[in-house]
Amino acid sequence: MNQRTEDAPPPSRLVILGLLLGIILATLDGTIVGTALPTIVGELGGLEHFSWVVTAYLLTAAVSTPIWGKAGDLYGRKGSYLASITVFLIGSVLCGLAQDIGQLIAFRALQGLGAGGLFVGALALIGTLLPPAQAGRSQSMIGVLLPAAMIGGPLLGGFLTDQLDWRWVFYVNVPVGAAALLIVGLLIRLPSTRSTARVDYAGAALLTVGILALTLLGTWGGTTYDWFSPQITGLALLTAAALAAFVRVELRAPEPIVPPRLFRDRNFTLAQVLTFLAGAAMLGAASYLPQYMQFVRGMSSTRSGLLLLPLMLGMMGAQLYIGRAVGHGGAYRAYPIVGGAVATAGSLALLTVGVGTATAVTSALTFVLGAGLGCLMQPALLITMNSAEPRDMGAASGTTTLLRTIGGSLGVAVLGSVYTGRLAGTLTDRLGPEGERLAGGHQLTPAALGDLPGPVRDAFRAGVSGGLHGVMVGTAALCALTFAAAWLIREVPLRSSTGATPGTAPEAAPEAGQPGSSPVAGPTTGRS
Repeated sequence: MNQRTEDAPPPSRLVILGLLLGIILATLDGTIVGTALPTIVGELGGLEHFSWVVTAYLLTAAVSTPIWGKAGDLYGRKGSYLASITVFLIGSVLCGLAQDIGQLIAFRALQGLGAGGLFVGALALIGTLLPPAQAGRSQSMIGVLLPAAMIGGPLLGGFLTDQLDWRWVFYVNVPVGAAALLIVGLLIRLPSTRSTARVDYAGAALLTVGILALTLLGTWGGTTYDWFSPQITGLALLTAAALAAFVRVELRAPEPIVPPRLFRDRNFTLAQVLTFLAGAAMLGAASYLPQYMQFVRGMSSTRSGLLLLPLMLGMMGAQLYIGRAVGHGGAYRAYPIVGGAVATAGSLALLTVGVGTATAVTSALTFVLGAGLGCLMQPALLITMNSAEPRDMGAASGTTTLLRTIGGSLGVAVLGSVYTGRLAGTLTDRLGPEGERLAGGHQLTPAALGDLPGPVRDAFRAGVSGGLHGVMVGTAALCALTFAAAWLIREVPLRSSTGATPGTAPEAAPEAGQPGSSPVAGPTTGRS
């Protein structure tokens, strides 16, 4: 009889580091390019298409995430993870070699295709190697890396562009990715997995269409096209039709991309709701607070990023604490309830920020919001891993990553519409037609604002403050919904075993009552 996984020594810190490197790559590359874009466009041209350098990456990453997760479940998580790193690195090198904007967009799409498997692959392998009861610390590190990469990405991108060349924004991925390949390839040993099941191609195609349409809707709505224009209405209808058809296909598919059985577990479903809403609140706040810092407080891009450090530190501290507390046997249900309340209070506290508010006060207030979001995101990840059966670990990781990505994209789009509307309204009220023209412009930079007449400058700063207030009201509403949803979570003991045996596929969980099985392990763990 083979010895069970729970009796094997836990993976070394070096192995965990190799998995976390993939998460660093995926998250950092979504934000690092922003500060390099002006230089890239200046050299390659194609100003009218530059936004697609970012959009192409996000689109293919979101579309491929659940497909990578399911491929790992069917054909082996280690191999799937290594393949995604390889595709990502090839795309990174090609991006650095791009000679025009069209090539760069195409190579960014390839890079995103690989990036979709980095986060989900790392989560699935952590879920395979460690049971949820022991994975809290590793998953809390993931919670630290997310805000650090989101806020640190623009700073690193600016530094590499200024000190070296914009192409190093992409080349820097190569040594990090190579280290991850070596560590995971040489040190992780998992049983080979072969499956006769086929990937759900129909489901993958419908999900791709739905996500593409939804992302374009969020990208174009209220900016390129009016929210009620035929183009946006058509995208909304296409999104609804594709996702409705996707649900029907998944209910019938032998091996669905997103198994409907996952959502029969109430805790799993609630964890996805928390992930979606918290992702929208986090990215929405992190995207529009720098606007206030730069336009109202006159900060540079680098300094405005540094002034968001309290937001990041609040998230990091909360997630590290929760990971350690749960890892020592603590309960987890109270954390998302407290997190929803604290995040709501933090959002409302930022409504006190105005044109005359001291920069230090504004920066400090973001800490409260960050701590609340940290108390939401870490338990959601733990609940997801605990609620999914071992055979669905990749699909569960892919689902939570996908929902966080979609939540963030929609949060930025919808809250951005609120921000723009409040800004335009203030400018029109104060300046009349001139304000309306100013609100519709896209070339006004913080530096250019200082050259405008005093009344125009004051009106714009008031408009930005009003826009931030609109964003914070929306963020508070999202956080209040997480507070309500968190009360429905049940305190289910975390599994103390992975449920897999070294001699069998990771999907094969020990049946309850078998020798070596945990009383809280097995297919029914976490089921309501």
